[in-house]
Amino acid sequence: MGPTTRRRQLGAELKRLRDLKGLTLEAAGEAAGVSRATVNRYESHQGPVKWLVVDALCRVYGVGDEERATLVTLAKNAKVQGWWKSYTDAIPGWITPLLTLEDEAVEECHWANTYVPGLLQTRAYATAVIQAAEVRAEPELVERMVDVRMKRQEVLKRETPPHIWAILDEAVVRRRVGSHQAMAEQLEHLRTVAGTPHVTLQVLPFEAGAHAAESTSFIIIRGPEQSLDVVHLSNLSGALYLEKSADLERHRVVFEYLRSQALSPSESSGLLADLTGEFAASGTKER
Repeated sequence: MGPTTRRRQLGAELKRLRDLKGLTLEAAGEAAGVSRATVNRYESHQGPVKWLVVDALCRVYGVGDEERATLVTLAKNAKVQGWWKSYTDAIPGWITPLLTLEDEAVEECHWANTYVPGLLQTRAYATAVIQAAEVRAEPELVERMVDVRMKRQEVLKRETPPHIWAILDEAVVRRRVGSHQAMAEQLEHLRTVAGTPHVTLQVLPFEAGAHAAESTSFIIIRGPEQSLDVVHLSNLSGALYLEKSADLERHRVVFEYLRSQALSPSESSGLLADLTGEFAASGTKER
């Protein structure tokens, strides 16, 4: 469970409890021996937390021992560092929230119009993508960045992995990334993972025409509670994380439209099989 998810969950729960008690920020802070700003910061999941403050607030709100212990544990664990902390040299700061949210995701809905989603990439494909994006990076750094992408995929090996629903524009599966052989391996990998219970894959064909997503790829990350859902958008300058209900609903509606326009999972698998054969044949000619 990533720190970002823990903090958001803790903040939402503290606000709910204060509202139930009918206390203002000032009154809650005064009763707990902290400032109004501190209570507001804890509720808006900004900055670090101290479990003693959480404990004090719970007592002010009249929380039972069991629930208070749960929230205190949540506060203590909010400081736990994720696996990615050992890869800080290869991870831009803007991607850290994605890793922390993804670490506790229940479901991820991907719309991809350029590349295969990182969670579903093979190592050769990921290397080609990162080399193209980081043209000035040293080979050693590129290798570290690829390691991070492969490490991310371990969420799919959990006892209860998140469900990944990926809709790929047809351009994604037709664009050669890396060698023809690497592309054939990537498409075969997609067919393999799509055959597992926790991955659903669809291709949006060119013949579907115009679609609701315009030109922006996005990920809808569903947390353990709906109030923790987030939309992730990335570009050359960094990333945006959208949490407002209106933004979430708009992207959910767009994803539903895309899902209705896309080929069925079985039809998508058939297209991938055909393209795998084409790339493999071209790879054989290259030798």
